[in-house]
Amino acid sequence: MEPEEYDLIVIGTGSAMNIVDPFLRMNPKARVAVIDKDEPGGICLTRGCIPTKILMYSADMVREVERAKEFGVDVEIKRVRFKEIMEHMRKTIYRDIHMIERGLSHSERIDYFRDVASFVAPYTIRVGKRLIKSGMIFLCTGSKPLIPPIKGLDKVGYLTSRDVIHMEKLPSSMVIVGGGYIAAEYGHFFSAMGSKVTIIGRNPRILPQEEPEVSKLAKRELSEHMRVMTNHEVVEVQKGLKGKKVIAVDRATGKNVAVSAEEVLIAAGRASNSDILHPEKGGIETDERGWIKVNEYLETNMPGVWAFGDANGRYLFKHVANYESKVVYYNAVLGRKVPADYHAVPSAVFTYPEIASVGMREKKAVERYGKDGVLIGFYQHKNTAKGEAIKAKDWFVKVILKKDDRKILGAHIIGPWASMLIQEVINLMYTREQDPEPIYEGMHIHPSMSEVVERAFFSIMPVEHYHQMLKQEGLE
Repeated sequence: MEPEEYDLIVIGTGSAMNIVDPFLRMNPKARVAVIDKDEPGGICLTRGCIPTKILMYSADMVREVERAKEFGVDVEIKRVRFKEIMEHMRKTIYRDIHMIERGLSHSERIDYFRDVASFVAPYTIRVGKRLIKSGMIFLCTGSKPLIPPIKGLDKVGYLTSRDVIHMEKLPSSMVIVGGGYIAAEYGHFFSAMGSKVTIIGRNPRILPQEEPEVSKLAKRELSEHMRVMTNHEVVEVQKGLKGKKVIAVDRATGKNVAVSAEEVLIAAGRASNSDILHPEKGGIETDERGWIKVNEYLETNMPGVWAFGDANGRYLFKHVANYESKVVYYNAVLGRKVPADYHAVPSAVFTYPEIASVGMREKKAVERYGKDGVLIGFYQHKNTAKGEAIKAKDWFVKVILKKDDRKILGAHIIGPWASMLIQEVINLMYTREQDPEPIYEGMHIHPSMSEVVERAFFSIMPVEHYHQMLKQEGLE
């Protein structure tokens, strides 16, 4: 069978779709094949950041109502309508999924395939029973839940982030296996909905990608609403009398601990799903974990084949995938040479309270510039007027500066609205100088929570002094 020729083949309907419309406008006679085995819209829309943030808002409301009595307001939560919350989330995302599906299905110049794509030869792909070919291919294939090799897990059954959005009934209790942002967010959601939640993470810290003092405070805050077990390895899952029994080993002592729950949610990270693509048949190199290798311009070792978003395994965030789609557009479509720049990749964990970070962690900054070449700024929400108004706890802002030129290297926030407060720092980190001067000189509304960011930059100190202060605050 002779393959059908296309001007562009796109595998995945997430951030790759950012490029399709401008490509078609630039090439009026071009034909594009778009392939996705799942519902269109990409992981972010169909089962990732958008549905989870809809759910997290309901959880936030529960926690805020619970705090109301601290402010002289007597209210009580009569009932949490779990099914209604889930239906609202599904209705919202499926409105967009169906809109994307209609757009793809009715475009005269796009052939949309809802099927598995796999390479059979360089630049040649089998989709269903058809062979298609192109000299330009975008691989935006996403990722899948990482399932650790736990004895009995397959027999007993488990949930992943794929399954959560389809849930109709709230489990009375849940064990979440994993200690990263997915575990923290779903721990927040299910505990706020009324489940008895236990998080079991193998790392000595929950949220190990965050600064140690952020992780410590996050564990303290989360532990008010759920059980958080760190440095424990789940080794077996069994059927119990009333659900499932999870057996974990304390990695420090070797002692076994058993936790029973109605449901088990695996939130142990993400893995490449490039295996179903058979990239090796297309001559495309992958690393030892299956992520597709790309150069600084996001091109694979096969000229004209580009991989971005989760597919290349660099940063598994939607905003990074959107940024990388711009880089691929410049390089693949416009023919420029624009390298991907990851010096200030932001992230947020939408737990309670929120956590946000951008740029370097302190450890990396000290490794690069030396302890004497780095300054740390620190300020707590409770020491601002707005912080007093909201009865802020030990939440804080931490900023990292290069000592000689005051260049912003990174920022880390734990507290309410962290994902919004950090944007002021992110924007400055995308200027040529990464200069904090606009924060020093710009007016910050008083009293507002933005003042905590301003004051962190006014409270810089040597690294050693910072850690002495952390000990005094009980955060180290």
